[in-house]
Amino acid sequence: MNLILWRHAEAEDQASSDLARQLTPRGRKQAQGIAKWLRARIGDDALFLASPATRTIQTAEAFGDRYRVVNALAPGNGAQAVLDAAGWPDGIGETVVVIGHQPTLGHVAALLMTGRESDWSIRKSGIWWFQTRTRGSDGQTVLRAVVNPDLL
Repeated sequence: MNLILWRHAEAEDQASSDLARQLTPRGRKQAQGIAKWLRARIGDDALFLASPATRTIQTAEAFGDRYRVVNALAPGNGAQAVLDAAGWPDGIGETVVVIGHQPTLGHVAALLMTGRESDWSIRKSGIWWFQTRTRGSDGQTVLRAVVNPDLL
């Protein structure tokens, strides 16, 4: 399974509610850049799961309309909620892209890399790409890529 954690792109600071915050023009550009990078590397069968927040939906839309809104990915939910939504480590699909929030995505990255949650930072519109594999009888987690929009 491939699990790609994609933090929403830059959003406005204020709105009628936290869930209503929209992407800034810079955020739209960030999301488009990462979407272009992903499009060249993942198949058409990839599943996209987005938090119900407007900014995550707008980030997902940079890739197209192939996303599903999942309430378990809303701000304030924990790392395990993200992993459960994606079906980690077996997966609800071969490649699952989760578009979500800090600090939760950072907690997921730390958990997958070290076995425990920690306050790791994922930059706005940044991705962390994990993959499961089996060596002998051992399941392993591999970090395939970390990409930030300013590197594209």
